[in-house]
Amino acid sequence: MDSIQIISIYEEILATTNKMLDAAQKNEWDTLINLEKQCRELTHKLIENEAECTLSHELQQKKIKIIHQVLHDDAQIRSITEPWMTKLQEMINTNTYKRNLQQAYQAGNAHL
Repeated sequence: MDSIQIISIYEEILATTNKMLDAAQKNEWDTLINLEKQCRELTHKLIENEAECTLSHELQQKKIKIIHQVLHDDAQIRSITEPWMTKLQEMINTNTYKRNLQQAYQAGNAHL
């Protein structure tokens, strides 16, 4: 892969993280998950091919700019998803507690 193709993959990753941010802002969780898979595939493709290529100073600067934009998108996505994930975990824990309590109560009644 040449340097232009490598930068193209970085740009695809950025476009994908932009879409991920949009999906997170709209609470479109299935879309977010699918886009995250696409982003992971692009990242693996990049990892497999980037070592073969040396970027010019100009392209190296472009790569750095793209990475900063991706990290910015990622931070915004996390600020949306982490509270949601915390709330989901609390709901799961509450349901698990209720189920365990119910099972313990049922087991206690079985011995009576």
